[in-house]
Amino acid sequence: MRALALGLTLLLPGSAARACEVALVLAIDVSGSIDAGEYRIQSGGTADALQDPAVAEALLEGQVALSLLHWSGTGQQAVVLPWTQMHSPADITRATAHIRSAPRAFAGSDTAVGQAIDAALALFATAPDCSRRIIDISGDGPENSGNTVRAARSRAAAAGVAINAIAIEDVGQSTAITRFYQNWVITKGGFVISSRGLAAYPQAIRAKLLRELEKPAS
Repeated sequence: MRALALGLTLLLPGSAARACEVALVLAIDVSGSIDAGEYRIQSGGTADALQDPAVAEALLEGQVALSLLHWSGTGQQAVVLPWTQMHSPADITRATAHIRSAPRAFAGSDTAVGQAIDAALALFATAPDCSRRIIDISGDGPENSGNTVRAARSRAAAAGVAINAIAIEDVGQSTAITRFYQNWVITKGGFVISSRGLAAYPQAIRAKLLRELEKPAS
């Protein structure tokens, strides 16, 4: 939890505060079901998606503030990227390089989804003042530690924070993880995108980011 406390107090260098459309926490599953190669797909896929021209344009247009969290079992949540506001292409480049090269925070543990949500929610106490606040959580399994996901979702909803998700399914027809995230994780009005295996993760997170960063219809 020391890494989480550090992340709550640090803000990467940037230019003066400007209007912010979205404060977005990317919460990435690094539990025991994610092997080393799959971790690289998640971190590299996230970095690639943020540098996609359409996503980068949306990040800059909305002056989006971004943070990234690794999560696993009970008591295992670590901030990998403290709040960074996207004022310029250089900010995106620095953030994606940091995400791509960051070592995995945890390995070989359980899946405490509720605690991941609570850790992400706590980060908004030090976020820039943005119009919308979103937790973007990805995972490949249901909660098997802590049993707090329903209460954590309620706390996020009460605080006005939306939760969306990527459900990483096995290759095939199963949708068990998608249903879990639909039923127990996302807030009202939130959405789940299914990734059919981790090979599809880069495309899934690009699609999710574009949908999250789109300005709501007036």
